[in-house]
Amino acid sequence: MIAALTRRFALWAAGLLLPFGLGAADSPLTSARETVAQWVQTQQLISRTRADWESDREMLQQSKALFERELKSVQEELGKLSTNNSVAELERAKTESELKSMVEALESIKGIEADLEAQLKALKPLFPAPLTATIETLLNRLPATPESSKAGVSERMQTVVAILNEVDKFNNAIFVSNEKQPTEKGELLSVDIIYLGLGQAFFVAPNSDFAGVGVPTPEGWKWTRKDDLADTVRRAVAMYRNQTPAEFLSLPISVQ
Repeated sequence: MIAALTRRFALWAAGLLLPFGLGAADSPLTSARETVAQWVQTQQLISRTRADWESDREMLQQSKALFERELKSVQEELGKLSTNNSVAELERAKTESELKSMVEALESIKGIEADLEAQLKALKPLFPAPLTATIETLLNRLPATPESSKAGVSERMQTVVAILNEVDKFNNAIFVSNEKQPTEKGELLSVDIIYLGLGQAFFVAPNSDFAGVGVPTPEGWKWTRKDDLADTVRRAVAMYRNQTPAEFLSLPISVQ
C-alpha cells in the first residue's frame, strides 16, 4: 500500500514539474497546454479581427452613405443639365426664328425706306421756301442712291420721319414769311407771303398794291400777280400777326 501511494505521489509531482520543463519533452500534458495556448491566441486574434471589422464596417457604411448622396447629387445635376440643354435649345430655336423675321422685316423696311426717300426728293419742288429752309439739313441727309448710303436703316428712317413731321406740321397750319418776289421789271420786291399749308399762298407788298397768288407745281411754286387782292391779303397778314381784330376774309382758293 505504501508503494502504491509512493507511485501516485511521484506521478502527482511529475505533473507539477512538467510546466517548468522538468517533465518529458513529449508529455501529453505539454502538448495539451500548447494546444490550449494556440487556441487562446486564435480566439484573441479572432476577437481583434472582429473588432477591427466592426470598426471598418461602420466606416464603410458611412462612406457608402456619403457616396450615395454624392451620386444622387450628380444625378440631379445631370438631370438639370439635360433640362437646361432642352430649354437652351428651345430658346436658341426661338431666337433664330425671331432673328430671321427681323432680317426679313429689315429687308422690307429697306425697300420702303428707299421709296420714301425717292418720294421726298420728288416732292422737294413743292415745298415752299420757309419749309425748305427748315428741312434743308434733313434733305441733305437723303442718300443720292440707297446703295451708296453709309447710314444705317434706323438713322435713315429717323431722317425720313423727321422730314415728314415738319412737312405735316407746315401743311396743317397758316404760316407767314417775308420773301422776295420779282416784278415785271425784274426787280426783287420785299413781300409778305401767307401760306395756307402746302396748297396755296398769297403775297402782298407792305407799302403798295403789289400782290398775287402762288401754287405749287412740279417745277416749283408758280406766282401769279393779282393786285386786286392786295388789301385783303394785307389784312389777313395783320390778323395773323395780331395787329388787327379777327374777321372773315374772302380769298380765292384754287383746288387742284
